[in-house]
Amino acid sequence: MRLKIVCALFAIPLLAQVAPPNEMGVSMGHFHIITPDPDAQKKVWVDVLGGNLLQVGPLDFAMFPGVLMGFRKGEAEGGTEGSVVDHLGFAVRDLAGTKARLTAAGVRITREMPEQSQFFAEFPDGVLVEFTGDPKLDAPIKHHHLHLASNQIDEMRAWYAKVFGAVPGMRGKFKAADLPGVNLSWKTAEKPPVPTKGRRLDHIGFEVTDIKAFCAKLEAGGIKLDLPVTPRPDLGLAIAFITDPWGTRIELTEGLSRLSAGK
Repeated sequence: MRLKIVCALFAIPLLAQVAPPNEMGVSMGHFHIITPDPDAQKKVWVDVLGGNLLQVGPLDFAMFPGVLMGFRKGEAEGGTEGSVVDHLGFAVRDLAGTKARLTAAGVRITREMPEQSQFFAEFPDGVLVEFTGDPKLDAPIKHHHLHLASNQIDEMRAWYAKVFGAVPGMRGKFKAADLPGVNLSWKTAEKPPVPTKGRRLDHIGFEVTDIKAFCAKLEAGGIKLDLPVTPRPDLGLAIAFITDPWGTRIELTEGLSRLSAGK
């Protein structure tokens, strides 16, 4: 396995990027973008936002506290809007500076909410990202939330609570549920959202501490595995895939926390 960590000039400190798991052994792991131009993604996530570049075999990740952003070359259709995964959310210490750097890099700012210290930016390949300013943040940038769109918000939130141990609550006006490393938030979909598979943001990923036992529990509960537990020695991981009842493709990994900590 080829493992290489590259620290950008203004990169965040190289800390363990995946949060410690909850009682069910689950934490936020990664997002995966399929793009015809990985260098364009790398420019924004690494050069502009300061993520640490982690190269694992054929895959590239930009590491941030709480999440890894993965991108690989490939063909896909459609950005996040219109998908069950509506947008991603990050908190930053310097909101104005982040906006200025993104704008200088050619990223389009699509919406500004100065009264809430927030703005939205459309990243390459139509990936929509929300930024929230927090001057007291203990890092320059941190993963904050994943915003899902659904016409069955209560049912979807209950599913994530049952399957992954997410703790239901509220984030402002939004129904939400917390997992280590991410707040899952929901908005009402204006029309039925499309599944993530085959979109630019193809899937989300959760890290689990014992993937074989976790997947056995899923199957015992009637959840079908799209891909059974599969060792990937070339990546230093074991992986599996499922899809939630609303079309969110989810990769389960074991070993990502170790790799992100440089071990």
